[in-house]
Amino acid sequence: MNTTLIISTLIVILLIFIWVIYNQLITARESINEALAGIDVQLKKRFELIPRLVEIVKGYTNYEAETFEKVTALRSEDGKDMVQKEKEDAGLNLVSQSIKVTVEDYPELKSNTHFLELMKELSIVEDELAMSRRYLNGTIRDYNTKIGVFPNLIIAGPFGFKERPFYEIESFEREPHKIFE
Repeated sequence: MNTTLIISTLIVILLIFIWVIYNQLITARESINEALAGIDVQLKKRFELIPRLVEIVKGYTNYEAETFEKVTALRSEDGKDMVQKEKEDAGLNLVSQSIKVTVEDYPELKSNTHFLELMKELSIVEDELAMSRRYLNGTIRDYNTKIGVFPNLIIAGPFGFKERPFYEIESFEREPHKIFE
């Protein structure tokens, strides 16, 4: 009876031991899946955000250039008779009113601030993506360590836990990303 109790206790301890290790390995594997999903979220954000920001900056830059061209053209025309100059002054007043309305809506009429904002947003997106990749590699490191250490390796092999490769960039990702064409 005593031997049966000892054997039963050992079997229960072994099953608990296997159960705990197996759950730890599943948790580590799911952390990798979460990290991969996080990278997908960041890539989607970059895919959607960058073209929109570029279009906004391009559109505003074109608007600003057109506005200043109108003002410059109206101011630079000399040698006109008084009636023509008065008509042009009225046109200049309309353009300047348009500028005043725009300045009220947008405190600074400078496209360089929009370019700086674009660069700031790009930097933030790329930093978040880099953090996601570092997190993924950290979870892969932890997972690979868990399946490689004793006694976990005894459980990992039979249950199909395989070593995962670290995230590495593709060769085309080493080239700078074109923003404006």
